Amino acid sequence: MNETGWRGSQEGWLEAAYEALLESGVDSVKILPLAKKLNLSRTSFYWFFKDREELLAALLSRWREKNTGSILRQSEAYAETLAEAMLNVFDCWLDSSLFDSKFEFAVRSWALQSDDILAELRKADQVRMEGLSRMFMRFGHPENTADVRARTTYLVQIGYISMQVEEDVAVRMKRIADYIAIYTGEVPQQRELDRFYARHGYKPGPDT
Repeated sequence: MNETGWRGSQEGWLEAAYEALLESGVDSVKILPLAKKLNLSRTSFYWFFKDREELLAALLSRWREKNTGSILRQSEAYAETLAEAMLNVFDCWLDSSLFDSKFEFAVRSWALQSDDILAELRKADQVRMEGLSRMFMRFGHPENTADVRARTTYLVQIGYISMQVEEDVAVRMKRIADYIAIYTGEVPQQRELDRFYARHGYKPGPDT
């Protein structure tokens, strides 16, 4: 038997908690139902987590690292133009391995039930907008303009997530160039768009 064996693993428990959060909300993230889902004993949970609160803290840490971390990393990624920098950020909205929109929605729903989580969420929102603002300032925008553009960029996307907008990928891709132009004041070059499309496996039609 390996080191974890019949107890499962810390990652296994965390993944089960993540799935429960997305499917049914934070109230479903409880030790006994997770143990049944994993076909493990309830006591095996305590090899990896002190209590439910520690598991919830680990979930929040995963969300923070993935979603906030990815926005910051993408906003700091190399780009020759502001339009290209914004396309780097837009990678988050189209690649769930970078930014998990369902996880984001679940945490925002969780925040409606917990002042502590709401405080964490507001802190994350601020950090993300500050990161986007720094990106705009890197390309010459004054602080106030950078802040407003960052807020516009970010809050529109959070609105998409909160409203659970269903949008065909092809439709969204056709709007990308206009989104970039509106958010940055720069029309993206075709080669920048082509690289972006290629990253997401999208082949535009003749009318795109």
